[in-house]
Amino acid sequence: MFLACSFWLADAYHLIGRDADAKALFERLMSLCNDVGLLSEEYDVGSGRLVGNFPQAFPHIALVNTAHNLTRRDKPSEKRGGKKAVPSKNAERTILVQGGDHD
Repeated sequence: MFLACSFWLADAYHLIGRDADAKALFERLMSLCNDVGLLSEEYDVGSGRLVGNFPQAFPHIALVNTAHNLTRRDKPSEKRGGKKAVPSKNAERTILVQGGDHD
């Protein structure tokens, strides 16, 4: 399994509100690190070992990003100035409005 993609899956779980699944996957991936905390490009599930380029930057970048994402309660779209899509009176359009209550 390509480890960066597995971290991205944890991010996706978090973004859709499946936080328990996201944290469980993240913890499982963290358990794959070697004795000094490094990851290779891939993990061979059959043999139970790290394979491919070692150490590899991609999974480490994904690890840091996922750790950051899992410690934040707000989703990325909620961090962009509080704007949210709100249906307009004209059902053919959607407008962005600054946070707060909307009709």
